[in-house]
Amino acid sequence: QPQLVESGGGLVQPGESLRLSCSVTGFNLDDLVIGWFRQGPGNNGGVSCIGNRNGTEWYGDSVKGRFTISRDVARNAVYLQMNNLRPEDTGLYSCAAYPGGLECHTAPYAVWGQGTQVTVLS
Repeated sequence: QPQLVESGGGLVQPGESLRLSCSVTGFNLDDLVIGWFRQGPGNNGGVSCIGNRNGTEWYGDSVKGRFTISRDVARNAVYLQMNNLRPEDTGLYSCAAYPGGLECHTAPYAVWGQGTQVTVLS
């Protein structure tokens, strides 16, 4: 089954940017739906996701216009560019994978990474 490793988290000021990476091994990225999830103080759930092959994207309401998800098939990685960060974006960000072609925001994610911490100072 695929293995996922996140990186790119950090401690930033409001308004700054971070780019998270989700590196995938053991599976072809084209065959995976990838989602980013957040566990934070009072702010948990899906943040963004991208479908397999056609790369259909989905964003949570709180991040629309600020976050951008992308994937690099050659590197077998998915990225989450986070701009104009806010204190409420603080949390542990994990990527998850589902091997299939379902809509990414409803997929039953089965494989998870360990997460990378994002802290936005208030």
